[in-house]
Amino acid sequence: MSDAAPSRGEAKSHRPHGRLVAVLFGIFLAVTAWSGYAPWHRADWLLENMLCLLALPVLWVIYRRLPFSMLSWSLVFSFLCLHQLGAHYTYSEVPYDTWWQSLTGHSLNQWFGWDRNHFDRMVHVLYGFLLAYPIREIFLHLVPARGFWSFFLPLDLTLSSSALYELIEWAAAGVFGGELGAAYLGTQGDPWDAQKDMALAAGGALLAMLITAVVHWRCQRDFARK
Repeated sequence: MSDAAPSRGEAKSHRPHGRLVAVLFGIFLAVTAWSGYAPWHRADWLLENMLCLLALPVLWVIYRRLPFSMLSWSLVFSFLCLHQLGAHYTYSEVPYDTWWQSLTGHSLNQWFGWDRNHFDRMVHVLYGFLLAYPIREIFLHLVPARGFWSFFLPLDLTLSSSALYELIEWAAAGVFGGELGAAYLGTQGDPWDAQKDMALAAGGALLAMLITAVVHWRCQRDFARK
């Protein structure tokens, strides 16, 4: 199926998935309310949610102007909910290992030989994996991207935005300092934390684009049109 952008009439026929977006937004508000109820570090929660305040107007414009697919809305929703989980506990203190032990009786960290909390690493991977496909849809409809570039540009933007976020973290930690700066930065003593986070985000995006390319090749199906 061609990667050509749909005409204006086609865009109107796809826009919007109103019921799905309303349901996902309602769930997200509930998750945000939970996240904001007695978070472990209130100041860090507020700082983390500045990103959501910036993201929501962008998503509103996308909802109004672009024929975003149901798949993309679901992927963006999943990432935002993970972000709220990290904001509630702070990314370096999400007690996933405690939850795993309560379910299985074994320590996930001990099993893999980890000596740090890896929730932040997982979310950086999922930043690339969950958002590369929605980013691809944006390029398909606005540029429009074709062929190789429709798969490369999402990877490129994921890596560059990940680098920008690391710079924002560094600046915020320098401005606020102390416990808040350390909680927001979340390096856990790793001097290569920023580089590893960027690499993981790029790896997640690369995996998402490889899966997308295989689906297009094998099934000739473009979920951006759904």
